Amino acid sequence: MYLLGDVPLYAQPLLTRLQEIPVQLLDGLEPCGPALEFDSNTDLNAILPENQLFLLEQGVIDTSTDGRQLFYLQQDSLIGLRHGLNLPHWQYSHNEPVKLIPYERRSFFQHIYSSEQRQELFTFYLLGQTTLLTEAFARIKQMEVSPTTGFEHFAPGEKLIRQGDNAEHVFVIIEGHAEAWVDGQKVGDVQKDEIFGAMAVFINEPRTATVIATEPCTVMTIPKDQFLTLMQSNPRIAHSLIESMARRIDLMNKEISHLRNQLQEEG
Repeated sequence: MYLLGDVPLYAQPLLTRLQEIPVQLLDGLEPCGPALEFDSNTDLNAILPENQLFLLEQGVIDTSTDGRQLFYLQQDSLIGLRHGLNLPHWQYSHNEPVKLIPYERRSFFQHIYSSEQRQELFTFYLLGQTTLLTEAFARIKQMEVSPTTGFEHFAPGEKLIRQGDNAEHVFVIIEGHAEAWVDGQKVGDVQKDEIFGAMAVFINEPRTATVIATEPCTVMTIPKDQFLTLMQSNPRIAHSLIESMARRIDLMNKEISHLRNQLQEEG
């Protein structure tokens, strides 16, 4: 996906990263048929089957809503993936020949679910697409779509989230690195591309840790309601994300227990 107009600097690393992901997700999955080739000005919305999704192998596809250009898709973009977003419908168009590789939708999701790594990568992809789509719609339909998703910047030492605060957003570090602290003790690291803050959103409880930037960070923020809507439309992905977070929390608890034992021995 490429946004039209001046692309904010903070969005460029995310755009670059997302463009690499479809090929990684499809690695090892066989197409369900031969490539589809279309000349210019084909009404793709009318002819692409809903039970398939497609990898754009050649050409450029424009998207628009109410006759206004929204964004465009280039080689290796994934087309036909539902995001479960409350956003207006858009139309596909193209002014040059395009070539699409078809994949059966059910087989695609089975392929994703068969690998923990692909599940985490797909979750990141969905969240990134959600943020960029919301921003794209907000640019041209500001009265209808509020740009509630977005990006924040943090200097080293600043707190991304605070222990005990209400959980209103889920976050992903696009650039940078941070550390997780509980009761003044470091319990882990938060790496680039890592989703954090989601467990408190799932269980509707206050934040269990403070996350502090250790270097300049660009963070993608997804509002609680939008995140939950996205997960409800992809329950298997939500289940995978919860399992992954549970493992991280278990490691965090073990680290806290170890630190407390050390303090008791020193005392």
